Amino acid sequence: MMRPATKDSAVTAAYSLGWALVRHLPERLGRWAFTRIADHAWRRRLGGVRQLEANLRRLLGPDATPAQLRALSRASMRSYLRYWYELFRLPAMDPHHILDRTRSSGIEDLQARLRQGRGVVAALPHMGNWDHAGAWITLRGTPLTTVAERLRPEGLFRRFTAVRENLGMEVLPLTGGTANTVGTLARRLRSGGLVCLLADRDLTAQGVDVVFFGEPARMPAGPAALALTTGAALMPVSLWFDGSCWGIRVHEEIAPPSHGDRAARIRAMTQEMAHVFEKEIAQHPEDWHMMQPVFTADLAARPGEG
Repeated sequence: MMRPATKDSAVTAAYSLGWALVRHLPERLGRWAFTRIADHAWRRRLGGVRQLEANLRRLLGPDATPAQLRALSRASMRSYLRYWYELFRLPAMDPHHILDRTRSSGIEDLQARLRQGRGVVAALPHMGNWDHAGAWITLRGTPLTTVAERLRPEGLFRRFTAVRENLGMEVLPLTGGTANTVGTLARRLRSGGLVCLLADRDLTAQGVDVVFFGEPARMPAGPAALALTTGAALMPVSLWFDGSCWGIRVHEEIAPPSHGDRAARIRAMTQEMAHVFEKEIAQHPEDWHMMQPVFTADLAARPGEG
């Protein structure tokens, strides 16, 4: 049996090999290979495909047929593997390619707040290619800070962090860092910086209960709490694939309610954020790559969660 340390090294080496090889493959061949990987995982229901389908079932509603659900989950897996292919290629992509093939709206409002010295919390669902979006905005001259879930093995986490940092992002660990991550994020926002957070899945077990696609779900309190604490603007951002291009939409600021205690205001802001996500995911359902439980019924089914 492979010892844990040896297995961890093998996993890190496999991903490192992916980064090294994919960027040198002809693009057409690379995209074809990742589509085949997606189809294989989808047919075998490997990894998180079953949970993906459970999530997509809420989006489609009770009248959707099994064939409709399977067709959507296949499209979503292909979209998800496109994300991975592009992540492997990002370090070698021509910056002009990234800039020229991105279709955006609302970014001017976000950058206007930053120019005025006001911080912005950009809250994103797991849609499209969020690493591309980070590279794109840094190429436009706007630095950002983000938080990364600590992956295992540690070598893999460091590799992912290095790739994102080389693209111009400041990456803080969600857990296990030497500094207070929340405190650092608050300082960046108070100094007028941009903080980008994936916000449709709670990783802390201290999330906010919301209604999402007509069903109870849980989302992180962090984006709303940081905005409320620092005075930063909370602005949802949706992402999708647009043919060979990328789509990015920055939505209007979610303003804090004028009444209620802190917890109630955070709940209200998070619920409004969930409504924005809901509408955008419904527009681009195949580009929502949610492979983990979000809905309360699924969280309650897992020991230690709910």
